[in-house]
Amino acid sequence: MFGKVGIIGLGLIGGSLAKAFKNRLNIQTIVAVNRNQDVLIDAYNEGVIDGYSTTVNEIFADCDIVFICTPVNTIAGFAEKLSQYISPNCIVSDVGSTKGHIYDEMKAFSDKFIYIGGHPMTGSEKYRYNASKEHLFENAYYILTPAENAPLGTVEEFKKALSSLGAIPVIVSPYQHDYIVASISHVPHIVASALCNSVCIMDTPQKHMKFLAAGGFKDITRIASSSPDMWGSICFENKHEILNALENLENVIADVRKSIQNDDKEAVKEYFDHARMYRDSFSAATPGTFVKRYEIVIDVLDKPGSIAIIAVLFSSNNINIKNMSIVNSREHECGVLQISFDSEEQRAKSIKLLKEMNYEVYAKE
Repeated sequence: MFGKVGIIGLGLIGGSLAKAFKNRLNIQTIVAVNRNQDVLIDAYNEGVIDGYSTTVNEIFADCDIVFICTPVNTIAGFAEKLSQYISPNCIVSDVGSTKGHIYDEMKAFSDKFIYIGGHPMTGSEKYRYNASKEHLFENAYYILTPAENAPLGTVEEFKKALSSLGAIPVIVSPYQHDYIVASISHVPHIVASALCNSVCIMDTPQKHMKFLAAGGFKDITRIASSSPDMWGSICFENKHEILNALENLENVIADVRKSIQNDDKEAVKEYFDHARMYRDSFSAATPGTFVKRYEIVIDVLDKPGSIAIIAVLFSSNNINIKNMSIVNSREHECGVLQISFDSEEQRAKSIKLLKEMNYEVYAKE
């Protein structure tokens, strides 16, 4: 396993990586660079990092891994500075939300270090160190885009380390990554900001919209509070795929606008119904494509304490729940509560305990 880890950029992701590697992998030495020295001092005093600097320098010597956790348009520049101090066997990774352009830029350093691009699919609208947490990566997809010359053994070792943090590593090509995240991550941030800007323009002089905005509007626009520097950078780093996704979204909105304008009630109903069915299918999704999950479905009453009773039962019998969700679309389901586990042994044990308490429970294949 790794002995020394470096981090450039000690914000939400960088800070969470430092805490996770320190506490879950017992890494002996973690060093960090950040432009704000107050953050570094806080992390050092907390015992999260063991050395720090405000510039990239020799503190990164002998690092086994260095994570570059900065805006995407600065990653290559930091990699170039870093290459002066690390060995060719050092893994350099980033956490950028775009991968293709970075992947191409990193080819210039193919003989300087081992590049394994990364994108942890987790985070929040809070992006500073004080929001970082050790468990940020638990049960979150962590996309990897290794360089062509990255040794398979090194990639596997890196994946194993991320899995030990609780993450679910997934390897895809950098260009496929950018196509995917344009629609499920980048455009949603643009849309959230568009809704905020639209309401700001249309609000009454008394600001009724601002003060009356309810949970639904706040939920859908929450991510508009994210870092404008980061998302401005992402828009240009993944420009081509974002423009394609925006064009598709514009076409979808134009179609429903036309249906409303023409009083086509059936088309409008179908618009909402199709979206509902697609969205409801998310609740049944687990990381089964990449990591085997063992699932059960339980028929429980909708009353206070129902889920708590089951959670306590599992906890007291040392059964770890990996995922839990309410099945909203139950046309072909036998139960209401869906739970997944890491192993068949845990699933079998849970079924036995639940049946002993007279629950209707079914193994889901």
